[in-house]
Amino acid sequence: MEAAVAFGSWIRRPENVNLVVLGKLRRGGSSPAVIEIFSFDQKTTSLSSSPLVTHEFDETDGDPSVIAVHPSGDNFVCSTSTGSCKLFELHSEEAYTNLLTKELPPLKDVGIQKCLAFSTDGSRFAAGGLDGHLRILEWPSLRIILDEPRAHKSFRDMDFSLDSEYLASTSTDGSARIWKAEEGIPLTTLTRKPDESIELCRFSMDGTKPFLFCTVQKGDKAITVVWDLSTWNRVGYKRLLRKPAAIMSMSLDGKYLTQGSKDGDVCVVDIKKMEVSHWSRRLHLGTPITSLEFCPSERVVLTSSNQWGAMVTKLSVPAHWKEWQVYLVLLGMFLASLVAFYILYENSDSFWNFPLRRDQRGRPKMGTILGDPQPSDDNAMLDSGLTLDL
Repeated sequence: MEAAVAFGSWIRRPENVNLVVLGKLRRGGSSPAVIEIFSFDQKTTSLSSSPLVTHEFDETDGDPSVIAVHPSGDNFVCSTSTGSCKLFELHSEEAYTNLLTKELPPLKDVGIQKCLAFSTDGSRFAAGGLDGHLRILEWPSLRIILDEPRAHKSFRDMDFSLDSEYLASTSTDGSARIWKAEEGIPLTTLTRKPDESIELCRFSMDGTKPFLFCTVQKGDKAITVVWDLSTWNRVGYKRLLRKPAAIMSMSLDGKYLTQGSKDGDVCVVDIKKMEVSHWSRRLHLGTPITSLEFCPSERVVLTSSNQWGAMVTKLSVPAHWKEWQVYLVLLGMFLASLVAFYILYENSDSFWNFPLRRDQRGRPKMGTILGDPQPSDDNAMLDSGLTLDL
């Protein structure tokens, strides 16, 4: 039987190469706990059959439990069941990939961590413990910004805002708090009704809609509530997954939000319409999804569960625009503007609408407007001293 997967996460490498890191739990004495890194083939939408590199944990290390990958893709932090966090540095040279392990003194023997997260710009790192202890560190100096032992009863989820200014965190008691990440101070506590429990949180990522999305259990109903970052007031809610969510993730371009249920379903939401645009029912049949992440450059999600391992699923949503496609559209718009300019010139008395007939000598020539590629010496002398300017 395949080892149970504790987590899975994407690693974005240079030249849009995507890798996947998996943390696998030990099974008795025959299968040790490991971290494995796989390559991803975007053509077949699959992972490599064998890992590029494997790191094996000692029995004293325990099992890998939570991971946070730095936005640069050069390293990641992994928390273990024994209560320590380790730094893994990824080194790739052509076909060779290697992992180096380092200790993190501020996070050694801090207890079991439930949440780890890097800020969007990679300058800060946050860790939320089973004991409710919150730590925010400057990265990579590891200078302690905040060390709050009573941030929550126990952590459930956390996320940094797009501008890395805010950190949202939720607790197992149903509360949620907002922190100023740079100063390491509490900003506000999200309001909720007595019968509501705020569980998961993700900030918007498109840069134009400063919202915070949270899954809320309201009695026996599961809803997704949206908060406005400028006022921290609710702006609305909607039933999307229609069942309790175990995990939530946001695409890097901010267009899609995905939720995974506690019985193995996955839904992908178009944020602009706030409608479900993709369903994967019974993807991890009867098992809570332990990790769920969008691929950095493809409309693909990576999911994992303790029973069914890791899966890569292609989404039935519009494809992510590649960089070359954006440049191609811009080039097309530029060429279209040149054609429109020429048509406008040919079908009007003058580009500036001067009242000149076509047979008048004063009508400017096309070369005068666009610039004479071979100006006469007299014209060159005249022009040498001129500068034209929701």
